[in-house]
Amino acid sequence: MPKHDVAVIVLAAGLSRRMGARNKLLLPVGGLPMIRHMVGVYARITARPVIVVTGHEAPEIEAALAGSGADIVFNRDYAQGQPTSVACGLRAAPADLPLLIGLGDQPLLSAEDLRALIAAHLAGDRDRISIPLHNDRRGNPIVIPAALRARLLEDPASPGCKKFTRAHPEHVQFHPLSAPGFYADIDTPEAYDALNEGASPC
Repeated sequence: MPKHDVAVIVLAAGLSRRMGARNKLLLPVGGLPMIRHMVGVYARITARPVIVVTGHEAPEIEAALAGSGADIVFNRDYAQGQPTSVACGLRAAPADLPLLIGLGDQPLLSAEDLRALIAAHLAGDRDRISIPLHNDRRGNPIVIPAALRARLLEDPASPGCKKFTRAHPEHVQFHPLSAPGFYADIDTPEAYDALNEGASPC
């Protein structure tokens, strides 16, 4: 399948508190650490190296990604929350490309799901942020037009996507995409057990 000229940012800096003593991104999925699995999925749809933003247990995450071809960016402010990691990734990404910003803990996502999202974005208003939606639930990843990247960095107190997309609905479009991978994060031991048992971790 052809690859898209899109920059991919995968967030892998979180504290993983809800998983307990284990870092969820290092748990095995299909014989690979979860973050390595996710980078592999994203790498199938982009012509560029996948950018991974690290923070918590950064050396371990980096070791899990050794040889993957990912570009690793460390967010020194990761303990302040996900918006800082989004901002870190945005600053590291090419300025002239649309951006696909995803999470490191969505192993149900497939490359086909990602292609469906990109296709929906290209068929819609390419100047708007594209967000998957199913039963009024927002999903991830999302697509950011290159022209809006600077807008997401304007507010130093709350950079990133969450506040901006809610404050500026005129810059957002939702796409009806029902694939469960968009909406399933592996945040808890129960969700991870359900994943391994073949059930939905939602």
